[in-house]
Amino acid sequence: MKITVISARFLLGLIFLIFGLNGFLHFIPSPPLTGTVGQFVGALYVSHYLVVVFLVQLIGAILLLINRYVPLALTMLAPIIVNILLFHILMAPSGLPLAIVVTVLWIVVFLSVRSAFGGLLQERVPA
Repeated sequence: MKITVISARFLLGLIFLIFGLNGFLHFIPSPPLTGTVGQFVGALYVSHYLVVVFLVQLIGAILLLINRYVPLALTMLAPIIVNILLFHILMAPSGLPLAIVVTVLWIVVFLSVRSAFGGLLQERVPA
């Protein structure tokens, strides 16, 4: 189980490192985006929102790769993963398999550090 968790953490970090760096360096070519996808990504690009998203991806990836502050990295990457899933479910289903793989990797790493989230998952807080 320990090897599975380490592999999942490393792969998740590597995926976000590659795609986060690609946001700044553009080394993975992408075809021109059209339709709703083009409008959505165009609005994110023009507003510089993607700069923040790519920066958060890089910070989370580095934390995962160096095995420091893993719960913080998972917390940072969770909303990005939700947006990736929604984007591919609603607008670009061709990328859904990778989004599902990333989600499964996140869940595996989360389960290994779930005790760090114990306070967040309490039904009631003592007064």
